[in-house]
Amino acid sequence: MKLGLLLGAAVAPLAFALAAPAMAQDAPAAPTTSLEEVIVTGEPVMRNRTDDVVPTLSYDLEYFQRFEPLTVGDALKRVPSVAFLSDMLEYDGVRLRGLDSAYTQILIDGERVPGAGLDRSFFVDRIPAELIDRVEVVRSSSANRSGDAVAGSINIVLRDALALDGGYIRAGALHWEDSEYGQWGGTFGAVWGGQVGPGRLLIGGNMQDRRNPKDKYSVRYDEPGGTIQNTEIQTDVRDGTDYSFNADYTVDVLGGELRLSGLFVRTDRYQDEDSLEYEDGIEDAAHLSVVNDNDLDILTDNLSLNARYRREMFGGETTFKLGYASIDDDQYEFEGESEYLRDAITFPDEDRYTLDATDSQIQDEEYSAAIEHKIDLGNDLELEFGVQWNDKTRDTNITEAPRIRFNVPNAPGVRPTVPAFGAFTPVLGGLGTIEETRLDPYIMLSGENGPLKWEAGLRYESTETTITDLTAAPADQVTDNDYGEFLPSASLRFRLNETDRITFSAARTVRRPNFNQLSPVTLEEEFGDSDFMGNPNLEPETAIGFDLGFERRLGRRGVVGINAFYRDVDNLIEETNTGAEGSAGPGTFIYTVDNVGSGKVYGLEFDLSTPLDFVGLPSTGVFLNYSWLDSEITDFIGERRFNSQSDYVLNLGFTHDIPTWDLAFGATYREQGDAYSRVLAEEVRTTYGGDLEIFVEKQVSSNVVLRFTGSNLLDSSKDEVFDKFGSIADQISRDYDEYEIETESSGPVYQLVMRVAF
Repeated sequence: MKLGLLLGAAVAPLAFALAAPAMAQDAPAAPTTSLEEVIVTGEPVMRNRTDDVVPTLSYDLEYFQRFEPLTVGDALKRVPSVAFLSDMLEYDGVRLRGLDSAYTQILIDGERVPGAGLDRSFFVDRIPAELIDRVEVVRSSSANRSGDAVAGSINIVLRDALALDGGYIRAGALHWEDSEYGQWGGTFGAVWGGQVGPGRLLIGGNMQDRRNPKDKYSVRYDEPGGTIQNTEIQTDVRDGTDYSFNADYTVDVLGGELRLSGLFVRTDRYQDEDSLEYEDGIEDAAHLSVVNDNDLDILTDNLSLNARYRREMFGGETTFKLGYASIDDDQYEFEGESEYLRDAITFPDEDRYTLDATDSQIQDEEYSAAIEHKIDLGNDLELEFGVQWNDKTRDTNITEAPRIRFNVPNAPGVRPTVPAFGAFTPVLGGLGTIEETRLDPYIMLSGENGPLKWEAGLRYESTETTITDLTAAPADQVTDNDYGEFLPSASLRFRLNETDRITFSAARTVRRPNFNQLSPVTLEEEFGDSDFMGNPNLEPETAIGFDLGFERRLGRRGVVGINAFYRDVDNLIEETNTGAEGSAGPGTFIYTVDNVGSGKVYGLEFDLSTPLDFVGLPSTGVFLNYSWLDSEITDFIGERRFNSQSDYVLNLGFTHDIPTWDLAFGATYREQGDAYSRVLAEEVRTTYGGDLEIFVEKQVSSNVVLRFTGSNLLDSSKDEVFDKFGSIADQISRDYDEYEIETESSGPVYQLVMRVAF
């Protein structure tokens, strides 16, 4: 992080110094005024119809803003084909087209961002919605972007220095109904943009309280339809505050344009899980078997600094880019468990008390650079080529304290004083370093000929990965994983007439192995009673994908479209049996992962966004998007879908403006289909209830608007069914270790926000 700050501190003064000769030049054209973002416009805000050749859906912040999303995840849940497999009221890992988050590429201003997860995915709930200018869903791939986009890409475009002339303040209160009188929180943000020195500056800050209270109830059987073994009543409250700061400075320098930008986001969160477990499903003191207190303290800092210089040279336009991004993630988990039925004496006399603690620290730094050049070849042809470089270093330090346990059979009374934990020591595979270097050259040709617009390109991605495990015995273990992939891509857009057009795209993309899959550390009893060992020789999954879409303009502002997609995925990374006996003895094995088999992903995506001009209601807007999702894969048991892919995603809603009253209101409804997952020794089926949200807004004065929103008004729930087995053989024969049904529910969230422009 310190190196990144030094980079920003060094570049900023240089920008001002270089800009001095340009101070006499004309100032940039007046940008968009902030007043348009806070007043009632008197007409609905629709999806943008982009001019991109690659099929892209674009949504300005105003499209989401009336429902006052707190995070980018809250906003993305309304766009086509975006699914989440999170807890209630949480929208973190984007599952575009229902696929695992690692199949979706998250970009900020068109650039890759590192994620803290082992699968490289980035949690979009870390970015406040107030920072964004627009969100783009890019359905296919281009040669000038990273190829880690099997399902597609989400590009989060932040406001730049040309976005505002003036500023606004946002202040509000949130209310959660998880106690007798509820819980209150606050939200505050401010953004300003204007001329500073020779260039334009935009700065913004945001603070918002985050709370996610949930109730969970589990019933566990010995098998489906069998005898109840136990029930568990659990509360899960995630409480904290998110902070963010962003800045952007754009200035003319030596005949070109220099843009400096930075983003800092802090997530400070505390998760408190408490549960009571009852034997035989009888929920009284005599059957209380376990009381569990599980707390998790999370502090995560995300920093991103970027410099871009663009100018005319060498017969075209050249762009130089430098970037730095870091994640500092610190999580401390504490678990205390009391057991009561290890003897004949029931609650409140305790038989055993166990304490565990784990400290997980991940520090991830990425440096990036790129040189890109565009040349106009004439006859509406353009050639673009360049090279992009990225260097990642991730240090992982996961340690645990020696377990503390008190056995107090038949001894009622006060538990002995708990001593302090002893020295924390690394868990197996928890201490080490990952170094990854990428060098990706590309070339792309694009053109336009009457109604036809197209692009075609080729990208080569070379990756060198070194994983050092400092917990291996008898010495440190270093593994290398190097590979290269050619990624061709092509897209075209054909204009049929003034309102209709067809798009087609084809691209080869990749999904890189998870970091934990590459390290050959053996983890005992990771799958039931069997062990797991990583494979340093894994290659990335690759996919050939096609998108075919039709889009029609409706009236002046409306748009309707349908898109079919198909992905043929090769080199799938799946669990396999090494045949070696596991640590638990005969009947158990050591499993690993390997590139085996192939899979198919396909579906249809429909979206409609239009005002009702044609029925005389220009101030009423409706939106509807529905995505039907499916896939095929063969695993160790047989055919299934890709793990946890939802059947469908549905969003529908309306907004209505009453300009004469300076008033607007609207509602949106979201529903996500069932998802099924099958891994070694466990299968999960997940179902979500529908989510209803509403808003009412009133323009108080020419520059002040007051908005009330309510979300999760249907008290939606998440229901999961777990099939658990002791071994793979038991899973195949359906000899159950446990069958569990769990329901998670949460109440409504209300928000009252005022925006003031200046």
